[in-house]
Amino acid sequence: MDESALRVQLAATYRIFDMMGWTELIYNHISLRVPGPELHFLINPFGLHYSEVSASNLLKIDLHGNIIGDTKWPFNPAGFTPHATIHAGIPDAHCVMHVHTTAGMGVACLEEGLSPSNFYSAQLHGKLAYHEFEGITVHADEGPRLLQSIGDKPAVILRNHGLLAWGNGVPRTFAVLWLLQRACEIQLATQAMGRPRLISEEVQRKCSADSLQFNARFGAGQDVFDALVRKLDRIDTSYRT
Repeated sequence: MDESALRVQLAATYRIFDMMGWTELIYNHISLRVPGPELHFLINPFGLHYSEVSASNLLKIDLHGNIIGDTKWPFNPAGFTPHATIHAGIPDAHCVMHVHTTAGMGVACLEEGLSPSNFYSAQLHGKLAYHEFEGITVHADEGPRLLQSIGDKPAVILRNHGLLAWGNGVPRTFAVLWLLQRACEIQLATQAMGRPRLISEEVQRKCSADSLQFNARFGAGQDVFDALVRKLDRIDTSYRT
């Protein structure tokens, strides 16, 4: 995809997050690399709600925090710092998504983290990392520790903070984040009723290997993302402008 197509895809993603209730006023971020050797990436303008993000108002910034092109909008340093770190430090991290959903933050605040007790969390076996809370993510010196925590795991629980996912493109990253978010929702519902019934590690490994979210034969997120874009287009196509 060229930059114009990626802008439309990323803008659609912001609107899909809004449609799914994964917003936090004007906060949180989804970023996406654009083609080229400079490692520039697109991110939302700080001050706009996700429902206002469009292809043309997305910011393009470099790894030093310089905005490429003309805009009246700034970016949020708390979004730039971790996203730039991950884009620069993980070669396959073309897309990075971060949310503060109630379910995600709830699980992030639990000492034990994600419980291997439901259909969705079992699919994340061996694919989930944790990063300790160090405060608001505006300090560059946290970057190496964040990368060390993540390793090669595409799903991340930022302790006391929220959820993060990264991948080689929007569809795959969305699939991972959706899986993590859904696992957290089910865990909160389960723990509200009683003690979770844990899934054996053997079955967890099997679930992770068989998960459609990671299987390229079944789209690895592309099919479900396309379906959501079609739904979005039936509601509002203004994100394309």
